[in-house]
Amino acid sequence: MEYNTQRPLLRISEYGRNIEKMIEFACAIEDRERRNRAARTIVSIMSQLNNPQRLDTQEFKQKMWDHLFMISEYKLDVDSPFPKPDPNVKEMVKYKLAYPNKYIRFRQYGKHVENMIVKAIDYAEGAEKDLLVKQIANHLKKLYLSWNRDSVTDEVIADHLLTLSDGKLKLPEGVRLENVRDLIALTTVKKKPMAGRPGDNGRYRDNNNKNWRKRIGSNGK
Repeated sequence: MEYNTQRPLLRISEYGRNIEKMIEFACAIEDRERRNRAARTIVSIMSQLNNPQRLDTQEFKQKMWDHLFMISEYKLDVDSPFPKPDPNVKEMVKYKLAYPNKYIRFRQYGKHVENMIVKAIDYAEGAEKDLLVKQIANHLKKLYLSWNRDSVTDEVIADHLLTLSDGKLKLPEGVRLENVRDLIALTTVKKKPMAGRPGDNGRYRDNNNKNWRKRIGSNGK
């Protein structure tokens, strides 16, 4: 019995060993026209294995032909509809996504709120800035209630706002934020009452009975 651990490593593991055997067979075909037909058939099978939803894109087709040559170790001599890949460049350069790695002081508010506060700091002093600061504070309160509904006071939100802005944003004197109940109502998704559920006072059943009686009466039964 032959085990996979005893076999050569797959050049591109996504396609499996059978595709590699097909390509090895195609390399051994002497007639060029037959070899070209075999290559096109193998590319079609590779496309189905990879992502059949993207068959029509030129980029995807070129990728399949590039993989065909890579798996054959560039030994396969066929007519490709695309330029053949460079044998000296066998692997694509991989780039890491630059994820932000910044400390968030209050996780319940998130990073976007901190960015909003930074923008608000640059506003010129006046009524417009005071209104903006109040709106941000109300938003902080709403986010806080989504995280913890036990209790939240305007003083707590004002203190958090002061901390997030490094002491540069302060609620104007005497300003009161939105009521907790109103904010909870905004954050609560109300579900539509389902027909026939408990608490519908039997309206659904009564309507159904009336419609049923109407249909029975109209049929003369």
